[in-house]
Parts: sequence; structure tokens; C-alpha cells
Amino acid sequence: MSERRQRRFLLLLPAVGCAAGMLLLTGIWRQQYRQEAFTRLSSLCGKIAESDPQAEQAMLQALKESAWEQGGDEGDSPYLEQYGYAASILDDPTAAVPAGGLAALPAAAGAGLLAACYVPLWWEIRRKRRRIGELTRYLERVNTGAAGTVVQTEEDDFSHLQDELYKTVTSLYATREAAVQAKKNYGENLANIAHQLKTPITAALLSLQLIGQSAAEDEIPRHAGTIKKQLLRLETLEEALLSLSKVDAGTLQLEKASVDVYTVLCLAAENLEELCRQRDIRIDIPDKGSMEIRGDMEWLMEAVMNLMKNCIEHSPAGGTVHCDYADNLLYTRILLWDEGPGFDGADIPHLFERFYRGKDASKEGAGIGLALAHSILELSGAALTASNRPEGGACFEIRFYSH
Repeated sequence: MSERRQRRFLLLLPAVGCAAGMLLLTGIWRQQYRQEAFTRLSSLCGKIAESDPQAEQAMLQALKESAWEQGGDEGDSPYLEQYGYAASILDDPTAAVPAGGLAALPAAAGAGLLAACYVPLWWEIRRKRRRIGELTRYLERVNTGAAGTVVQTEEDDFSHLQDELYKTVTSLYATREAAVQAKKNYGENLANIAHQLKTPITAALLSLQLIGQSAAEDEIPRHAGTIKKQLLRLETLEEALLSLSKVDAGTLQLEKASVDVYTVLCLAAENLEELCRQRDIRIDIPDKGSMEIRGDMEWLMEAVMNLMKNCIEHSPAGGTVHCDYADNLLYTRILLWDEGPGFDGADIPHLFERFYRGKDASKEGAGIGLALAHSILELSGAALTASNRPEGGACFEIRFYSH
């Protein structure tokens, strides 16, 4: 039986019980009244027969005729009323209660009526208390870390509450596991950061020692250049780690303004001119007219720079880093690819993980640039993927969806 039908049944049951009890009591008292009236009429007829035996036949004939009559004519009054008698002469406060089980029937009917009214309500209250107790014990088990569920055999008023409790508990379990994993990752990231910072610091200290030990002045510029290179690497690491910390803390505020795609690509390429000159790499950016996306100019440029830098580092000398962009009804797409060997197949699923260094990773890289670019683009509502081109070379694809 469904919960709605059960509720209707419980509401109708007391009314049906009351009606049945009233009909039963009416029938019982009607039967008792008829028996009492018949007893008194028999007693009256017996006394009349004793007083006047000749009137017995006339009296019996009158009783026989009155038994088939439905009532007197309209306007007629009972015979005894003309002598001052009324129906109250049948009342007898001293009359004994009829013997046998007849006297117990009204009490039984009353008890049945009360039971019909209150037992279903008591049962419903008891059932709800039992369900509340089951859910309470389930939450207590969850708080103590014990497993278990509440077995539900049928739908009731608490079914929706039980479902929501299960959803909340599942969400809390997932949140706790995510927090534990985040804490573990935090420790691993700190260890990686310490390792990444240790390398340039050690190199810079070693160069300073060599400067102090070297007597030849022509060696000083070479060691000074090494120190400068390592300090620049430290500066890059510091900026990347600061950006990642803002992403993790949720304090990275990105504007939502109209940004021209060609402008973003050109500004990113301008910031990498020195690196391109050192490696003899050219960046090709076609001008396809105005094409706008929504985002923060500075941070989008930062993300594109990291992707371009990865392409530059894996391009052969004299090669070209290519850019392309187009839009349709669903999204605006930006492509960046190089002329290098492409990604190793085992590295592609992990490219955007922090501090991950692939098989052919640059020795100068720290495994932060691609992870930072992925985080920035994700916060901007874009999707970033990496793949190998059939013609050769690694390719990054950015999609800015219209809706």
C-alpha cells in the first residue's frame, strides 16, 4: 500500500469505526428497549386476565389486531392520555439490568469504538518514531566512522529525507577524501618546490665560490652569467608559484571583458622574443581579422605564453611555432603547434599535472607552466587539450565556448 493510500485509510478508519459503533449501539439499545417493553406489556396483560378472566379473549384479540396496525388515525391521541398518563410511566429507575451478555455489549461496543479511533493513530506514531530512530542511529554510525545503511522496505514520509541524508553523507565522504588528498598533494608540492628551488640556488652558490677561487678576471663574467641565469630561473619559479597559490586559494580575480584573439597571441609572442632569438625560432600568427572572446587580457596572455614557450622549447633550431584561430556557433578555437617530435604517448594524460616532467621535458622546465595555463583557462571557462598532429609536432587546442 502506498503512503498516500495508507494515510487516507488511517483518516477514514476512525470515522468508519465511529459510524459502525453508533449503529451497533443503536441496534443493541433498540433490542433491549423492545425486550423491556414486551416484558412490561406481558405483565400488564397477565394482571388484567387475573382480575377479569372473561376479558382475556377480548384482550388477546385487541393485541392481535394492534400488532398489524401501523398507527392510529392522524389527530388521534393515545387512549391513556385522556386519563393523564404519559410515556414516562414506562420509566423504572429501579429496573434491573438485563441478565446475560446483553449488558456487556454496550461496553464492548464502546471499547471497540475507542480502539478503532486510537489504535491506528498509536500505530502510526510508533512507526514514525521507529523510522526516526533508524535514521538517528544511521547518523550516529556515520559520525563514529562505522559503515551501514538503513534498509527501506516501502515508501513513506521519510523516504525523501532518507535519500537526502544519503546524498549528504556521500558528499561529506567525498569532501573528506578530497581534503585528505589535497593535504597529501600539498606536502608533495612543498617537497617539489624545495627541490626546484634548491637547484638554482646551489648553482648560484657554486658560481660564487668559483669566482672567489678564480684568479683570472676573464672567468668572472662567465660565472656571473651563470648566476644571472639561475636567478632569473628563481624569479620565474617564484612568479609561477605565486600564481598557483592564488589559484589554489581562490583569490585569483579574473575580469570578464571582450578580448581580441589576435591581440592576445601577438602580446604573448612579444614577451617571448628573447627566447625565440636564442633558439632561432619564429612564431607565425596569421591576421584573420577581429575575433573576440570573453576573459582577462593579462591572464589569458600568461596562459598562451606558457603554451608557446613549451612549443618553442620542443622545436628544432630554425623551426616555426604556428598559431591559428577560428570560430563557429558553439565555440572559438585557438591552435598552437610546433615542428618538433611531439608528445610521448604516455605523457599526454599527465601534461597538465603540476611538477610533472615528461620523457622529453626541457632541463630548464619545472613542470609548472602547463599546469598554470590549464588552471587559468579553466577559470576563464575555456577547455585546454593536448595532442600530436598526424603531420608531426605537438599541438595545443583551446576552446572558448559561446554558452
